[in-house]
Amino acid sequence: MEKKYVLTYEGIKELEDELKLLKGTKRKDVAQKIKEARAQGDLSENAEYDAAKDEQAHIEGRIALVETMLRNAEVIDEEEAAGDVVSIGNTVTLFDEEFQEEIVYQIVGSAEANPEKNRISNESPLGLGLLGQKLDDLVSIEAPAGIMKYKILAIS
Repeated sequence: MEKKYVLTYEGIKELEDELKLLKGTKRKDVAQKIKEARAQGDLSENAEYDAAKDEQAHIEGRIALVETMLRNAEVIDEEEAAGDVVSIGNTVTLFDEEFQEEIVYQIVGSAEANPEKNRISNESPLGLGLLGQKLDDLVSIEAPAGIMKYKILAIS
């Protein structure tokens, strides 16, 4: 049984766009690089050819992964996720007890996680710790840096 990939509608769209780019532009570009490297002659000592073949393998691997993710996607409707209990798709406003600051995270599936955009995976320590919690709950999360304490200020 293949792994299910929890995605938002936005995540599905991003993966579809990436797949289109990989199958179109990226494949054509790497094919051209391989063609040009072959034209240089001896392939046994051709660094450009080796690099282009490595890039081709990476692109084909990513295409296969993205196709698998789309095929096994479980779409989370962010509108339905809104409620008084934290679930995947929610945006959660927390008060960090240690740093005395508010932070906002969106709980998403691992395929969409991006800490730079404050999108955390439902499989991460913080994501797991927040799931099922309610407004005003105090939550302690065991993280590599130690125990982190948060108060849930808002769930949307």
